[in-house]
Amino acid sequence: MRVIFAILMSLGLAGPASAQVHGPVLTDAQEAVLVQVGNYLNSIRTLKARFLQTAPDGKTEQGTAWLERPGHMRFAYDPPSPLLLVAGHGTVIFHDAKLGQTTNIPLDQTPLGLLLREKISLTGDVTLTDFQRPPGQIQLTLVRTASPADGSLTLYLEASPLALTGWTVIDAQGQQTTIRLTDIKTGGSFDPSLFTFVDPDADKP
Repeated sequence: MRVIFAILMSLGLAGPASAQVHGPVLTDAQEAVLVQVGNYLNSIRTLKARFLQTAPDGKTEQGTAWLERPGHMRFAYDPPSPLLLVAGHGTVIFHDAKLGQTTNIPLDQTPLGLLLREKISLTGDVTLTDFQRPPGQIQLTLVRTASPADGSLTLYLEASPLALTGWTVIDAQGQQTTIRLTDIKTGGSFDPSLFTFVDPDADKP
């Protein structure tokens, strides 16, 4: 259960609504970078990568991730992990084979759903709350404009050339989960069956 909770937190599941927030005032140079990042994210239709997940308790899990916009994602955790995450048809499905437990969550209730839209926006119903430029990197922290207390999503990108390398979610309780991506490949097409969940226990008596 703890690991499933960590995965849910890595997606930033929505909590109670709260008042709107205003982002920092950006310089012209920062505004230009934000536009470049938005254009870059919108240019990614498919992505495959290895991932390393660090949960709030420090536990790590590895696996392979596939993302296909709009609306599709799969996180296949390496054995012996019993976990699988599949997003498609507007729903995120988590399955723990060891517990025989499946959880369904609407995709639009997760900040990662913002990255799987047909058109990604970093303004409007998304508010930028922090903008950092460590050497060679870009870090953008985002919240849902209407409900910032749901939690935040910080995107990590290499600056030149632009490349998404991971994200951190801080949930409504202040719990932090980080995903780091390696061996990133963009472009191409995936088998649609990757994004359809088939319960491996369905045929068991």
